[in-house]
Amino acid sequence: MRALWTSAAIAAATGGEADGSFAATGVTFDSREVEPGDLFVALKGAASDGHRYIDQALSMGAAGLLVSEGGITGPQVRVADTQAGLEALGRAARARLSPEAIVIGVTGSAGKTSVKEALRETFARIGPTHASVKSYNNQTGVPLSLARMPTDTRWGVFEMGMNHAGEIARLTRQVRPHIAVITAILPAHIENFGGLDGIADAKAEIFEGIAPGGIGVLNADAPYFDRLQAAAARAGARVLSFGIDAEATVRARDLIESADGSSFTVDLAGATHRVRVPLPGRPRVVNALALIATVHAAGVDPACAVDALVTLEAMPGRGLWRTIALPGGGDARLIDESYNANPAAMAAAIAVLGAAHTPGRKLVVIGAMRELGAPTPEYHAALVPALIDADVAYAVLVGEETRAMAARFAASTWVADWQAALAALRETLAPGDLVLIKGSNSVGLGHLVAALAEPAADAPPEV
Repeated sequence: MRALWTSAAIAAATGGEADGSFAATGVTFDSREVEPGDLFVALKGAASDGHRYIDQALSMGAAGLLVSEGGITGPQVRVADTQAGLEALGRAARARLSPEAIVIGVTGSAGKTSVKEALRETFARIGPTHASVKSYNNQTGVPLSLARMPTDTRWGVFEMGMNHAGEIARLTRQVRPHIAVITAILPAHIENFGGLDGIADAKAEIFEGIAPGGIGVLNADAPYFDRLQAAAARAGARVLSFGIDAEATVRARDLIESADGSSFTVDLAGATHRVRVPLPGRPRVVNALALIATVHAAGVDPACAVDALVTLEAMPGRGLWRTIALPGGGDARLIDESYNANPAAMAAAIAVLGAAHTPGRKLVVIGAMRELGAPTPEYHAALVPALIDADVAYAVLVGEETRAMAARFAASTWVADWQAALAALRETLAPGDLVLIKGSNSVGLGHLVAALAEPAADAPPEV
């Protein structure tokens, strides 16, 4: 395998001191994920110190180490601070790309991982593509994703997330995107920003690192479109918009939504494209439009994005449908939306459940939505009409924040944690039932899904 970094290149990028010569074919900071040939970065955090796992990393085949402590045996580059060293390595990887390479940054309150994955799939069909894995979108995940980028990358796609103001600004200055995408502005982590204005401004930080002549891809339907457009203009970026309701460069018309997906028409670049999204829900349409707009902004035929959408699949925790083999015989199905939640995304997921066909009942497990600030009970209680409209027969409500829902939705059980939710659901789940599982990641509903779905087979929506 071709070397990604040599010890000399690492030392030059980080200003560190090399001890021993080595060549690394990968980069990681998790000793459990070390592959033979990796550079192991010994990060220091509040709860752990990667220097404690150096022996494990070397035993698993790490080619070299990035460390900040002395007295360590093994091929290494020593720096003053390994977090700063990782960020320097990421910046160096970005700087060594060819002038023809295009780097895309994606942020937003919802949909950023799905859009990032769709972009990766689209660009991988036409040239060397590198994208951040999983949801590696924070202060360690972004520089790690950059540091892993091969020198021959033609298309780089990086997801950027945040919990506080200033975080996106720090990340975007490392990524330096040619195209900056903001998918949506929603009340996620709102307690840290004082309101939606603060969230919009924090997402707009992505323009602070945009490359000269860059393009902002923005949701024209979003209430903060004008605010984001102004931020893009201040950074010297031109805007390409997408939307369903508002006038936009990439706009869905003749939209048809059904339980097994959506279809719509887009007029773009002198051609008409009929688009099919094989996943249900309005948010999937918005994500598809963001994909098409971004591909167009990159100078690629939008037909490439349309072709990629046909094979689009949901990811675990983000809308994946599964079949559950019940202990007493027969099957039920679940919609795995366990990764995260905010009020708008929760309502959209409940609407998908409502539109689905099932021979049994429609059930939900709703985990608390976190970091919503003082109106948290109201945000949860406001979902009750959506449960009624979706003909939900029974709800398991998890976490203190959901008590307001339990008080207003009679066919419900309130529990404190995912383990109790699992017990409550197992007591009622019957063959033919369809259950939606959604909540903030911190509630741990992914563990509930794993317990229910093992062994399980993936299953598409029934129509």
